[in-house]
Amino acid sequence: MTYTIEKTATLIGARRYGCHESKIGFLLTDSRSLCFPEETLFFALKSRRNDGHRYIPELYRRGVRNFVVTDVPANYAADYPAANFLRVVSALEALQRLAERHRDAFDIPIVGITGSNGKTMVKEWLHQLMSPDMYVTRSPRSYNSQIGVPLSVWLMNERTRLGIFEAGISQKGEMAALRDIIQPTIAVLTNIGAAHQENFESMEAKCREKVLLFHDADTIVYNADDRMISEVVGELAYTGEKLCWSTRDNSVSMYVKSIAKEGNATTVTYIYKGGEENKYSIPFIDEASVTNSIVCAAVALRLGLGVDALKERMSRLEPVAMRLEVKEGRHGCTLINDSYNSDINALGIALDFMNRRPDHKGRSRTLILSDIFQSGEEPEKLYENVGDLAVKRGVHKLIGIGPTISRYAARARTPEKYGFATVEDFIHSKEFKNLRDEVILLKGARQFGFDKITELLVQKVHETVLEVNLNAMVDNLNHYRSFLRPETKMVCMIKANAYGAGSVEIAKTLQDHRVDYLAVAVADEGAMLRGKGITNSIIIMNPEFSAFKTMFDNDLEPEVYSFRLLSALVKAAEKEGITGYPVHIKIDTGMNRLGFNPERDMDELIDRLKHQDAVIPRSVFSHFVGSDSNDFDNFSAEQFARFDKASQRLQEAFEHKILRHMDNSAGIEHFPDRQLDMCRLGIGLYGVDSRTNTIINNVSTLKTTILQLRHVPASQTVGYSRKGTLERDSVIAAIPIGYADGLNRRLGNRRGYCLVNGQKAEYVGNICMDVAMVDVTGIACAEGDSVEIFGDHLPVTVLSDILGTIPYEVLTGISNRVKRVYFQD
Repeated sequence: MTYTIEKTATLIGARRYGCHESKIGFLLTDSRSLCFPEETLFFALKSRRNDGHRYIPELYRRGVRNFVVTDVPANYAADYPAANFLRVVSALEALQRLAERHRDAFDIPIVGITGSNGKTMVKEWLHQLMSPDMYVTRSPRSYNSQIGVPLSVWLMNERTRLGIFEAGISQKGEMAALRDIIQPTIAVLTNIGAAHQENFESMEAKCREKVLLFHDADTIVYNADDRMISEVVGELAYTGEKLCWSTRDNSVSMYVKSIAKEGNATTVTYIYKGGEENKYSIPFIDEASVTNSIVCAAVALRLGLGVDALKERMSRLEPVAMRLEVKEGRHGCTLINDSYNSDINALGIALDFMNRRPDHKGRSRTLILSDIFQSGEEPEKLYENVGDLAVKRGVHKLIGIGPTISRYAARARTPEKYGFATVEDFIHSKEFKNLRDEVILLKGARQFGFDKITELLVQKVHETVLEVNLNAMVDNLNHYRSFLRPETKMVCMIKANAYGAGSVEIAKTLQDHRVDYLAVAVADEGAMLRGKGITNSIIIMNPEFSAFKTMFDNDLEPEVYSFRLLSALVKAAEKEGITGYPVHIKIDTGMNRLGFNPERDMDELIDRLKHQDAVIPRSVFSHFVGSDSNDFDNFSAEQFARFDKASQRLQEAFEHKILRHMDNSAGIEHFPDRQLDMCRLGIGLYGVDSRTNTIINNVSTLKTTILQLRHVPASQTVGYSRKGTLERDSVIAAIPIGYADGLNRRLGNRRGYCLVNGQKAEYVGNICMDVAMVDVTGIACAEGDSVEIFGDHLPVTVLSDILGTIPYEVLTGISNRVKRVYFQD
């Protein structure tokens, strides 16, 4: 569906500047995601950290001609002669209003889903249940925010017969706008959990905000067994249908009579609206899946799905892949695995993710795609659109797998295109054998067996992996940003291989989220990042005298902490004919490690800096010794006073702005009045609150598998030096991780433990170089089962406490031979 620019201006109540005819089919809020400029309307959103207006020149150059702005460019007629500018009070509110007016055009069932957990799974399973009978438009991935919801609703078109949209909130006052955009006929509340609780005075307050989605819905769906939810719903003056479900109250509309688990399946027996007893089975046994299936069953039955169809389709539910997965592949390839959605909108998002990656020079982008089902379009038109989308996202090679796409792949405008009827045909082809130095996006419907391709292409390294959740890292970044003023800049520390998480992927994500500076320890780390496509400003915290040329060649900005280093750096810059090279001046206010003395050295430092032009101070900074403890607050105040005085003296000596920074992760939260011009985020970025030694959002999970199970009698020993004497007949699991991987040897001999199927399993005997042994007596497990060393369920802080150290040491100790696997929602 498209709108004329004239109608669009009317719908959002904008004043129009420019009189050029245009049709609007695509909405854009992020300049990096531009695909079809001719029909794109760009919303210049303003946030605490960015302003979309700054991207107008670039977008105009790339072909965009329609912009929603709060500030019309001064010389718009001369500088943008073919553009239309729609001026509004708020670009975000205009985006939401346009989506709301678009929603008004549809008189169809709309399901709105909110809750702390399970929104995406309920949405995707409802799609699996209903899409065989009708064309369903749903939120792509987790597009459930103030921006994501209007972009999702905009995707509805003439073919849509059912809409399913998530509504996510993080603070009070957000749900009303989302409700008005979605206007659900069926409103679902999955549950209320702890997420974002810091922004609400109580769980009840958060529940009241979420149930605002219920207002004006024909039917509401919720768990009647949850006392708090039932009480909050009871407060509403709601007169519509309450389709609540319960395992205890047989008077409700969806009574769950029994839940039986056997093997890898769960059977749910239910009575819907007082009718006959029926049942369905799902191929899952975890509690979240069972609960979400009940919600889906209630909604699907309300939408008219028959009990027989429900039973048949429930048995075939597929797991929801919640994250894009990035893996190191063979022959220099990078694999992006996305089996999340199989529609064209989901494909666009996955291609966008691949397109944003700053990759090696010469590496091409490859899309391996299966047939797309239930698109509502004729195959010829569908795959023509797929080809156009691929070309717009810089795809060089399209490989279509499936009986339909293989017939149309040759028509794609990508430089290379191939079609194969099956995965096996592709695997045995020369095109598969010739995959080299490519970024490969794998996107296939489950029935095609793309896991075979992944298995063959992934780099076989080790059964021990470090899973890195990039979304959790971004959540941590935003958590600390919430303490900062909009103008305060942020330095993110990615030294020590990003605290073990892998500096390249972390840097790419941080660059995507527009942090101001990255910081590494040595120049080689910075040069490596430049080689991987990182363009952010990079600070070198421990510059080596032998690495000046590397820094100059790669635009790396060194810390300067002594007169000897300053002199050598100036001399090296002058030899290269360099002037005005940015450096960062370090003041020692009490760490007694490195830095200029704030009382004795400032006169000489200023004099030396003033009498040369090779380098120029870009920032001046110091370190708090004890911002993580209230016990050191007096000393911290003394430190800040010394730094404040010294840094102001330096600033007074120069006309240009010198950034001042002293707050670290703990200081950002503890000393908000001392954030100055910039703050440095280190361990907090990786999810550890150093003030409380707790986890904010877990980023890194170290996992391995059980290699072998062995029954060992009492009195026998386990491991080297016979340290692990058994006091009972035991089952001992060998796991492929040792001190060469970063598993601290001091955790052995039952000092520490890991989790096997969620249960504690102590390390027995000495931890070896490549293998450790754990006691799994009484734990239901098998060879090949997953083992969590630390992560979502066993916080890294537990290990550091056992070892009498800090989480930094545990995280940075993970060996480079451990494969890193990255996830992004």
